[in-house]
Amino acid sequence: MKSNLFARTLRKQQTEAEKRLWWFLRNRQISNCKFRRQQAVGPFIVDFLCLEKRLIVELDDGQHTEQSEKEYDEARTEFLASEGYRTMRFWNHDVLTNTEGVLEVIRIALNVPSSQPSPQGEGVLRI
Repeated sequence: MKSNLFARTLRKQQTEAEKRLWWFLRNRQISNCKFRRQQAVGPFIVDFLCLEKRLIVELDDGQHTEQSEKEYDEARTEFLASEGYRTMRFWNHDVLTNTEGVLEVIRIALNVPSSQPSPQGEGVLRI
């Protein structure tokens, strides 16, 4: 229950990049896939989730370059992969300055069967 309350708070405090990407992901606008935002998956809250395709889209800012954050992100991604999810990571800056490029990478990933690795053959795709 706590994670649902926290997710609700996060939805109200979205970054500019999250707001921008959500504008394009909502209402089945990409590949007719439904996305949820700030969704609890196990002990984690992910930025965007397409349950149907088992695809998670995460947006990162500069703090994710710190070693402790990298380790946390790796552990989180491993857990999510163990639950059958693919995770894509994008920098906030890329979402704000290259939105169409980010959306194209997401479109490609949505059309890859969920049992396959992400388009670059890794568990995590970062542009």
